[in-house]
Amino acid sequence: MELAQLKMVRAVAQTGSVAQAAVQLHCVPSNITTRIKQLESELGTPLFIRAGRGLAISAAGEIFLDYCERILALVDESKRAVDATAIPRGTLRIGAVESSASGRLPPLLAEYHRRYPQVSLELVTGAWSQLLDDLQHHRLDVALVAAGSPRAKLEHSVVYRERLVLVASACSAPIQGAQDLAGRTLLVWPTGCPYRAALENWLKPHNVTPSIASYASWGTIIGCVSAGIGVALAPEGILARYEQASQLTSYRFAELQAVDNLLFWHKDTQRHLARDAFAALLHETFG
Repeated sequence: MELAQLKMVRAVAQTGSVAQAAVQLHCVPSNITTRIKQLESELGTPLFIRAGRGLAISAAGEIFLDYCERILALVDESKRAVDATAIPRGTLRIGAVESSASGRLPPLLAEYHRRYPQVSLELVTGAWSQLLDDLQHHRLDVALVAAGSPRAKLEHSVVYRERLVLVASACSAPIQGAQDLAGRTLLVWPTGCPYRAALENWLKPHNVTPSIASYASWGTIIGCVSAGIGVALAPEGILARYEQASQLTSYRFAELQAVDNLLFWHKDTQRHLARDAFAALLHETFG
């Protein structure tokens, strides 16, 4: 068993294709096929099964993949631990929910790049549950999410509290309380979004049940609000990022509590200079 074989297993699992894995690893497909077959023979079990024109990982492969990711992450950590230069370098894989990626992160990422030009940044957006799954399996180095429940092997800290703002078209009727949302359309993210949950929890005691339109994009939501389609609850950091913000009226209510934005990292990865520099910059920026 060799590290090259572990990288091949990971690449095929990620892409679902030997050909695409070969492109990712800069080698020929036949080499990957041969090396994986050798590994399967050594392990005495198939790691992949045919799925149409591609490959799907087998049940045994899922178990083995977890070890692959842990071993490869440990190899990377060992290299960083003995790096005599001891400055942030290499690749930093950041996961973030879109509200953070679109709202608070752009100027911070620019500052990070200015300070640490030898670090290559990779930013992935997604739902907080998927980002934490990826972090658990070492597919990310760090994840910035709104809310989020504890996970095995992950540690976290609060980076900042995001105030929530109710936004409507400047041409729409004023909103003085939850009752004024009756009969209006709420533009929200799909179920599982903490901002959607905050809005629903605010409306529940008032027996207000407006119609719901779900969109997995802040740009779409803010654009629809500007067009007068409905009302949305957005994190404050989002509004300044969209040109339509000038066409909006914002409302703040004490009952709408701020949402903690959390930084998660894998506690088994003890030394990661690029990740630690990113965490330090977040806390420097947001206090």
